[in-house]
Amino acid sequence: MIIIFSAPSGSGKSTLIQHLLDNRQDLELSISATTRAPRGKEQDGREYYFITPERFEELLRQDAFVEWQQVYQGTYYGTLRSEIERIENAGHHVVFDIDVKGGINLKRMFGDKARAIFIAPPSIESLRERLTNRGTDSQDKIEERLAKAEIELADAPLFDTILVNDDLTTAKQNLDKEIKAFIG
Repeated sequence: MIIIFSAPSGSGKSTLIQHLLDNRQDLELSISATTRAPRGKEQDGREYYFITPERFEELLRQDAFVEWQQVYQGTYYGTLRSEIERIENAGHHVVFDIDVKGGINLKRMFGDKARAIFIAPPSIESLRERLTNRGTDSQDKIEERLAKAEIELADAPLFDTILVNDDLTTAKQNLDKEIKAFIG
C-alpha cells in the first residue's frame, strides 16, 4: 500500500511522518530526488537524493521518475521508480513526503492502493510563526512559502483526508487511527 503525505511547508508533516515511522516497522519513507541545496543537517540519501539540475534532466529523459514537479523556479523534486521498487522489494508499505501537486498526481496514479493525507496548519498566521521559528529560511523565502501555502490549501479537498495539525498529540492520535483503518 502507498501512503501519501502532502502539506504546505511548516505544517508539521515531517514530524507526523517520523512519528509513524518510529512506531510502525511495516512502513518505509520514499526518498525523493531534488535539485535544491541541503538545509540544516540534511544528508544525501537520508532526507533527499541531492542532485544537480543537469542530472535531474538526464533522469527525466530516461523516464526514471514516477512523478516530478518544478516546485519553485529552478528547483525540481521527483520520485524515482527505483525507490518504490526498493521499498516494495523489502516488503514494506511506501510512505511519500511530497509536495501537493505531486501528491495529487500519485493518488491519481495509484488509486485505491494509495491513501492521500493532507496535513493542514490551523491558520496561515500559525504557519508564518512556525516557518519563522524554524530558522531555516530568509524572510523573503518565508513569504514565498506562505503565498504557495494559500494555493496548496485550496487543493486540500482533492486528498482522501485533511488532518489539521493544531495540537501535535491529537494529530498523532488521529493519524494513527487513519493508518490503522487503511492498512491495519
